Amino acid sequence: MTTRIGVVTFPGSLDDTDALRAVRLAGGEPVALWHRDTSLRQVDAVVLPGGFSYGDYLRCGAIARFSPVMETVIEQARAGLPVLGICNGFQVLCESHLLPGALTRNDHLHFVCRDQRLKVVNADTAWTRDYTAGQEITVPLKNGEGGYVADERTLDELEATGRVVFRYLGKNPNGSRRDIAGITNEAGNVVGLMPHPEHAVEALTGPTTDGLGFFTSALKTLVDAR
Repeated sequence: MTTRIGVVTFPGSLDDTDALRAVRLAGGEPVALWHRDTSLRQVDAVVLPGGFSYGDYLRCGAIARFSPVMETVIEQARAGLPVLGICNGFQVLCESHLLPGALTRNDHLHFVCRDQRLKVVNADTAWTRDYTAGQEITVPLKNGEGGYVADERTLDELEATGRVVFRYLGKNPNGSRRDIAGITNEAGNVVGLMPHPEHAVEALTGPTTDGLGFFTSALKTLVDAR
């Protein structure tokens, strides 16, 4: 049975095609989902891709959070559907309250685009099981509003419960609190991060193939759940 992973396209999405390609390279069946639809077309997991949904008006992800498809995504995520939010998708997850905290303007007030080293902190989520805790990976990073912030109590809780999934290595690229690059919900099925694993899935486009593990992890999680 083929595992189907949907990728939502919002107005202003830039990396939806890349995410669909990553799903295919990992061995899954990519399914394009449209922001105005409420049906998820019987997919087994969902990716919210990077870009500038609705032009990043108001706050990044604030309008996309109210797209018709998100009502179904939120409901299904709370029921256990694996959901990955990349960059703008991470912002949408926070705006949807599927993940705590918020993403704010980079502390240096400049857009950043570079290959970014990350440390895998939690390898037990639906999207990270093909990695090992402590592993270092390199994937592209590109954002202008990627600084992860939350109050101290929330940050302490994320640390104490193992919900920090990735940390930035080297110079912090955007001022994220405690060098946090990605987090998960309590159940481990919803993961959000600012760097772009879908841009690191094949040697031709590089810089590494380190990002492919996100998608193979989801496929293994879903197969094991059957």
